[in-house]
Amino acid sequence: MKHFLIIVFIFLMSTNSYAYIDPGTGGILLQALLGAIAAIGAYITIYWRKFKNLLSKIFKVKKKD
Repeated sequence: MKHFLIIVFIFLMSTNSYAYIDPGTGGILLQALLGAIAAIGAYITIYWRKFKNLLSKIFKVKKKD
């Protein structure tokens, strides 16, 4: 509870920073976001294929000669 109160106090006592974010920074943030989405998609795709192969091995139907 003590840490929560400290965090709330810090946010309530904040001041203006008068900072400027240039367009290049926006582009970098957009690239990072799209890269993260692509990495998550690749991760899910790889493990989805492994999961499907595992299920097909477990529930494989044996063919009769």
